Parts: sequence; structure tokens; C-alpha cells
Amino acid sequence: MTLFRSNVDRKAREGGLDPARIPPGQYYTDKWPVLHAGGVPRVDIATWDLRLFGLVEEELRLSFDELLALGSEDSTADIHCVTRWTKLDMPWRGVPMEAVLDRVRPLPEALYVIAHAEQGYTANLPLSALTEPGVMLAYEAEGEPLTPEHGYPLRLLVPSRYFWKSAKWLRGLEFTATDRPGFWEGYGYHNEADPWREERYGF
Repeated sequence: MTLFRSNVDRKAREGGLDPARIPPGQYYTDKWPVLHAGGVPRVDIATWDLRLFGLVEEELRLSFDELLALGSEDSTADIHCVTRWTKLDMPWRGVPMEAVLDRVRPLPEALYVIAHAEQGYTANLPLSALTEPGVMLAYEAEGEPLTPEHGYPLRLLVPSRYFWKSAKWLRGLEFTATDRPGFWEGYGYHNEADPWREERYGF
């Protein structure tokens, strides 16, 4: 582990970066690997929509243009994959989660959010995680629209968690009173997914 960490530190410093920003067990990369289960869905943006539902005052079904009308912002975030790579200072553009929450107004009993994506994929998070800095519904990365492989047209971005929680090909957010394990959690991945605690697996 000491040798691995020293290599991580060296590569980060060579890139002009502070190695303390890289969580335990991770290594720095300037690439963005493509990882997902199943194939890449084909999306028709003309018929695509995002459903916001469950324990909220106002359920919504938004077209892509209607979603963008909520407002957009630019953000820079570090992302950490459970497969051990970390990419730092990645630029994003998207709809801030605060704007979404202000519009739907979750009810007091809403404690969790289930992200629904294409092909039946889900990811679960406490509602509190969506109020953390940098959380957004992202539609651009590194100055370009998301590619199909990285989640076009929309993905959830939750920088504080391992990247499987940032569901690609997002189609809905369900606000619930109880937690429900998502796709990868059903295969033994950790429910919380904090990279700084190395919460990779739940067993």
C-alpha cells in the first residue's frame, strides 16, 4: 500500500495537483474511462423527458428544454470511481439540484431519492446528499455535451460519492420515505459509497 500511495502522489505532483485530494485506494488519471452495465441506449431528445415524482408537493414531467429553463450553472468537481480511478478538476454544466428541489418541494417525510435511468437502472441516495455542494443534473462535461457512452442527454452528478451513484441516462428522480437499494447495491456495493471512507462494498 505504501508503494501504491507513493506512485499516486508522484503522478499527481507531476500533474501539478495536490495528492491529498485523491481518496485512499484511488489513483489519478487525466482520462475519463467508460464503464457501465449493458449497452448504450439510443435517445430521441424530441421525445425524452424527466419525471420528478413521489413525496413532493408538485410532481413534474419535463422535456429537455423545460428542464434547462430551470437554470444552469458551471461547476468544477473531482470524480472518484469505485474501480479506483480519480479524475480531478473536471468541468461540468447542468441544472443545479437546488433549482430542482425548489420547484418540486419535497415533503417532510421524503428522506431518500431513487434515481431512475434507462434500461431499468437505479441508484439510491439520501435526500441530504442532493443538497451537498456541486450536485446537479449534468448535460455537459469538459465543455461538450455528454457523449452517449457517458450518459447523453443527462446524468446525475453527486461528487461526494463513488461515481456509480451519479446515474447515467437519467429519466427520473423518485422521492421516498424509505431507502431502496439500487442496481449496484443489489450486487453488494456499499449503500453509502463515500470514497474517503473507502465504502466500496457492503460485505
